Amino acid sequence: MTPPRPRSRRPGFWVGLVGLAVAALLGVTSGLAGAVAFAALYVAVCALWALVTRRAWWGPTSRPVAGVVAGVALVLVVGAALADGAVRGEDGVEVGSHRPAPSATDTIPEPVAPEPVIPSAAPSSADPTPTPKETPEAQPGTALAAVARLEVKGRAPRTGYERERFGQRWADVDRNGCDQRNDVLRRDLTDVVVDDGTGGCVVRSGTLAEPYSGRVVAFERGDDTSALVQIDHVVALADAWQKGAQQWDAATREAFGNDPLNLLAVDGTLNTQKGAGDTATWLPPNTAFRCEYVARQVGVKVAYGLWVTQAEKDAMTRVLGECPDEPLPTEDPVPPPGTDGTGAEAARAPGGRSAPEQDADVAGPGVGGGDPACPVKGNHSSSGELIYHVPSGRYYDVTNPEDCFQTEEEARAAGYRRSKQ
Repeated sequence: MTPPRPRSRRPGFWVGLVGLAVAALLGVTSGLAGAVAFAALYVAVCALWALVTRRAWWGPTSRPVAGVVAGVALVLVVGAALADGAVRGEDGVEVGSHRPAPSATDTIPEPVAPEPVIPSAAPSSADPTPTPKETPEAQPGTALAAVARLEVKGRAPRTGYERERFGQRWADVDRNGCDQRNDVLRRDLTDVVVDDGTGGCVVRSGTLAEPYSGRVVAFERGDDTSALVQIDHVVALADAWQKGAQQWDAATREAFGNDPLNLLAVDGTLNTQKGAGDTATWLPPNTAFRCEYVARQVGVKVAYGLWVTQAEKDAMTRVLGECPDEPLPTEDPVPPPGTDGTGAEAARAPGGRSAPEQDADVAGPGVGGGDPACPVKGNHSSSGELIYHVPSGRYYDVTNPEDCFQTEEEARAAGYRRSKQ
């Protein structure tokens, strides 16, 4: 009887065997333990694959057998790694290996006595933690010193805020015969030209060194050009409302809304961009003006007892820390009528103005003459309505105004209607 011919090995067997040899060779650079570890890791991976497929390069394998092989192989990996670590010293030189002995020509350094260690003083728990940049010490009279006097509280709701809560828009609070808008224009502009017949009040043109942008702006009064230069409340009215002004009486709010210290002639676009922002949320693009701007905000808030948020106070301290000597402003008075911000007499518009120009810009359409200090007179009617009178109206000369406006447009924007007589 002829014995059965032994089955030949599959090609996959030889491929797997070659893989085992390659894995051992990769680990032999770390010694015998390394070769065993790499070979055992290779076998463990193949056994784990056999758990899924029930086949390995060494032949069909049941899952229990594959699990045992994988476990044994992983134990060999761990054992080889531990054995490799045991035969090495801390500096990476194998235990039992010999360093070359120094030759007679080698210089053996003399032992150097260690320097005595002088114990440093233990830090006190009361010592402040150093910061990357210390805030300079604030000197009396500076805006930086005044920041510390501002009370920190949360922002109150804006409920109930209206522009009219701060009184007449551009009232003549200093009783110099001119409204606050024109007072500020004469203060902040140079080369001022005023209109004839307005008591030296109404600014027709001038040049503004615009503080928020650093640009030079030419101002010309007119329907299409006046808005290019606006009067900004440095501390916005809405911001003040949310930080204390709700509790003020009407007279205090009107004084705040027309205080020259809180008013600046600025670029109209940037004024709109600022909105009701405080120091923490908006600063002028012109960095050279930021110290003066923040100092003015501090001066206004100190003068009126307004509080600040913590973020606002931190921003004020940060900006003024770059200019610790910036003084705290307490006033910025306006010049008397007929002069400009330098105290020089303002130029008069050559030849005066034509009647149409005066009607359009001083007292509104259809209005001529009248009191230059109050071209449009506003008051409450007997029925409680808000009405305004123009010089051509029947009751203009006998009306004691509660509000004054430069144009009819201003009066209508404030909620007034024109008198029927």
